[in-house]
Amino acid sequence: MDSFVVSTDSTCDLPADYLQEHRIPVIPLLYQLDDITYGAGTDLDDHEFYEMMRNGKMPTTMAANPESVRSILEPILAEGKDVLHLAFSSGLSSSYSAAAMAAQELSEQYPDRKVIVIDSLCASLGEGLFVYKAVEKRDAGMSITEVAHWLTANRQSFCHIFTVDDLFHLFRGGRVNRATAIIGSLASIKPILHVDFEGHLIPIGKVRGRKKSLAALVDRMDELAKGFEKENTTVFISHGDCLEDAQYVADLVRDRFGIQDIMINMICPTIGAHSGPGTVALFFMGQHR
Repeated sequence: MDSFVVSTDSTCDLPADYLQEHRIPVIPLLYQLDDITYGAGTDLDDHEFYEMMRNGKMPTTMAANPESVRSILEPILAEGKDVLHLAFSSGLSSSYSAAAMAAQELSEQYPDRKVIVIDSLCASLGEGLFVYKAVEKRDAGMSITEVAHWLTANRQSFCHIFTVDDLFHLFRGGRVNRATAIIGSLASIKPILHVDFEGHLIPIGKVRGRKKSLAALVDRMDELAKGFEKENTTVFISHGDCLEDAQYVADLVRDRFGIQDIMINMICPTIGAHSGPGTVALFFMGQHR
């Protein structure tokens, strides 16, 4: 089962018990709020983080650096194990570049070990699904090279569909312009977004009203997931401190597709700082992103 170690970033949003059960090392991505740095053993409670955002606090985020990646991966190599590191999308962060740089240095230091870094082009539980599939394939007996090949070959089938409750957080991150944010908020317009082929957040539609925006996520899954029933025995949903809305989407997925195994978890502060409270995201395997 432990033929090699799968590692990832804290942006994967996988539950702590899953990470512990499968012994997945996690590179922490830090963030700052009120001049205090969090993310490496000094985290705020997620609900408290989102409450601070609701009250007007604006956090800033930081990518991983080669030193932090090296500090976590080197002890694994020193134990004689290979590492497959699955990184946060390069379209959203420089963490992949940092991991690739650290891996090159570690490969020179440990020439008998494999250190493979893959740009997941994924975020939140989309990255979590990427990790989940890697663990699943490893535990089924695939080698590190075979798993890396499968992930790379199927990377564009990891679909991310999400909506946000407040357009101003996307405006602050440069995803929508000011006029769109103002008009959308006044008219209760909710954008539908996805993560594209290059790992960027891209608006793909809009609807009026919260419930319609949540249902639109499932409608989009219905369009993309045909033929991927065997890969979608588990579906992932993440949320920005709005569990009831995430559960509403989960119920829609169960009713529409009969899928019972659904993992729901909170969006981490590193991503939530840009998407804001009230974000709901649905992740699954599909024909394309």
